Amino acid sequence: MIHAGEALRPFAEAGVLAAADVHVAQRLGGLGGESDGAVLLAAAFAVRAVRFGSVCVDLARVAESVAPTGGSDLLPWPEATAWEAAVRASALVSDSTADTSADEVRPLRFADGLLYLERYWRQQQVVGRWVDAASPAAATAAADPLETVLDRLFPTAGPDDLQRRAAAVTATNRFSILAGGPGTGKTWTVARILAVLQAQYAGRLRVALAAPTGKAAARLQESIATAAAAPAFPALDRPHVEGLTASTLHRLLGARPGTSRFTFNRANRLPHDLVVVDEASMVSLTLMSRLMEALRPDCRLVLVGDPDQLASIEVGAVLGDLVARPGTAVVRLEVVHRFSPEIHALARAIRTGDTDAVETALAGEGIEFLPVDAATAGPARLAGLRDDVVGAGRAVVAAARAGDAASALDELVGHQLLCAHREGAYGVRQWGRQAEAWLRTAVDGYGREGTWYVGRPLLITQNDHQLRLYNGDVGVVVAARGSVAGGPGGGVVRAAFKRDDSVHLEIPGRLGPVDTMHALSIHRSQGSQYDRVTVVLPPASSPLMTRELLYTAVTRAKEHVRIIGTREALAAAVRRPIVRASGLRGPAQS
Repeated sequence: MIHAGEALRPFAEAGVLAAADVHVAQRLGGLGGESDGAVLLAAAFAVRAVRFGSVCVDLARVAESVAPTGGSDLLPWPEATAWEAAVRASALVSDSTADTSADEVRPLRFADGLLYLERYWRQQQVVGRWVDAASPAAATAAADPLETVLDRLFPTAGPDDLQRRAAAVTATNRFSILAGGPGTGKTWTVARILAVLQAQYAGRLRVALAAPTGKAAARLQESIATAAAAPAFPALDRPHVEGLTASTLHRLLGARPGTSRFTFNRANRLPHDLVVVDEASMVSLTLMSRLMEALRPDCRLVLVGDPDQLASIEVGAVLGDLVARPGTAVVRLEVVHRFSPEIHALARAIRTGDTDAVETALAGEGIEFLPVDAATAGPARLAGLRDDVVGAGRAVVAAARAGDAASALDELVGHQLLCAHREGAYGVRQWGRQAEAWLRTAVDGYGREGTWYVGRPLLITQNDHQLRLYNGDVGVVVAARGSVAGGPGGGVVRAAFKRDDSVHLEIPGRLGPVDTMHALSIHRSQGSQYDRVTVVLPPASSPLMTRELLYTAVTRAKEHVRIIGTREALAAAVRRPIVRASGLRGPAQS
């Protein structure tokens, strides 16, 4: 038996384990009377796994998974067979794939060769079992024959059309996934899926539309309304789709302030017959399990999203796991309608990890690669970025000073500077300051009117249900109509935001926490689109430099994407997918 301190200390000193990992493991050992260092080392790695977004840890391969930290082969790893045996024999560990009664719950679970914190194993079981139980085809009332409805809503689609197929799959499965990258028509398809299902049930389905953030929910609602209002949408089906509202998943479930509990749960189910969740890649394992627990046994669930984008910042990569799970009804849309073929080719090469194809795609029209370290690049190398920042900023300021809030908001999507980090030489704060400095030099009077200067781009960082402004919403400070703006002390201003296809003006002093959005984190940019995008890459050694991060950043651009970073950083990102350990890709155990 290895003493706990001797087992954990080398991994902590090497930076593989954080202080929190060690503390939790030692605390568990103290509470459970476990002093075997090998067991506590395994517990520490289970905690570390969660910290990095994984649901569990594979002890047989954990040394490989921490190799990027450096020096992994020099650490005193326990012998694999003996390590597993010690873990399985420990009083801290349930060595079983079966549920145990409440009074037998232990803090760790060893199942199918993977070690979990018990909480996350149970959440994984909830999701896996719900999906497996929902997989068989669902019977319908068939008010209208399915093929008749599909012909009406997809009149020009052939049998191989993926959007029509998605509607057919959803109509015949209680659980389905509509996957696809940006611009592949996911929400256009969702609007027609809703119409298909309502036609099958004579308009009686109770529908809930939801997304993980307020911004994503507002965008889903707006997109569905736009699709339903289009002339090509059948008038017969329009009443079943018009007027639908979307909410965050937390609001749908009835989050209780100050607690982690929800009003709707396994004892008090949601009343809906159909729940559609957009931007599902951002939904954590915990939230997905809470949603599935709250669904009625006959409720349909449709997850919509891009499994290749960044996953939730919390535990799990649920959408990606479920797309890969055998038996799941998945349709992936492939045809891009939004951005250029050249950007699509680059995104596809990144998504597949094809470094040669990435190199070829970088020469495409509308794609610019500056192979320099962004932190040390001189002004001459950054001239194109400066021109984009100033050009887009001037357009925003001109509209804002004229009091044209709608145009100012539209101009915000002209160019966006994206960063992987928040702090440091490659972070949002540093590059936001640089962008503002360029604008202050180039635009007369810019930023001299105090905190709420006209043309200031805003990012809401906290939900405000009273004002109907949500974390991630963007806006801009504009001159009130009839007011004089453009110099010190220049007139009355308002903060302008888009809401339900219209412009909402708010007194700045009423706003909650906001940031100035001259630069944006790639995580924050998910779900948004810009005409032109510049991506600042951190060094190759950054743990954030991953394939999913780069793919997400590149696919924000519609017309032009500029990547600033070394070739080593670019190659590291393409070759380094996010690996989140999970048992969800295989059938759940009973």
